[in-house]
Amino acid sequence: MKFDTIIFDLDGTLLNTLFDLKESTNFALKKYGYPEKTIDEVRMFVGNGVAKLIERALPDGINNPAYKNCLEDFKKDYKIRMYDHTAPYEGILEMLEKLNAAGIKTAVVSNKFDAAVKELCKKYFGKRIPVAIGESENVKKKPAPDSVLRAMDLLHARKDKTIYCGDSDVDVQTAKNSGLPCIGVSWGFRDKALLEKEGADYIVDSPNELISLLLDN
Repeated sequence: MKFDTIIFDLDGTLLNTLFDLKESTNFALKKYGYPEKTIDEVRMFVGNGVAKLIERALPDGINNPAYKNCLEDFKKDYKIRMYDHTAPYEGILEMLEKLNAAGIKTAVVSNKFDAAVKELCKKYFGKRIPVAIGESENVKKKPAPDSVLRAMDLLHARKDKTIYCGDSDVDVQTAKNSGLPCIGVSWGFRDKALLEKEGADYIVDSPNELISLLLDN
């Protein structure tokens, strides 16, 4: 087995969180009198953390006088809403169980705020993913390698035996900055063409393909 550790992105890779993110974004925008966004618009806003999501959703971004309040209202609403429609993509839980059974160590790193990352991983994955790291003051956001390197340290993982997996350009850049090969998944928030353009080392179309990639090499 070539790899014994895999570090996963969360949103768009393991969990489909898009509808709840859209609803909380629109809750905050509507409160301050701004136009609501479609699910496809929100799909393109996510990936760099919630502060960047609200910056992209608001007219004039961080220069908008409502920016800070809008961000805080988003966070409060999302803490309440984040379980409403969110769920693992089909085949994800079975994939994680097979990876665990094969002795492959797993972790999640995300640009979502840390408390939400830990709560979501605990609820949906339990012991299947023992390490979950989100955005905080102590860890730089992806594509900086800090969260990935922290996860590897907690798992006692070797760089030459670790691979990174995500669904976006941010994830491919994160893997490169961490010195790791990257698996891109085509079922997430970005399309396959973008992953190819960004230079993902592998692209898989289903969790079963990911299992085969890891266990057959």
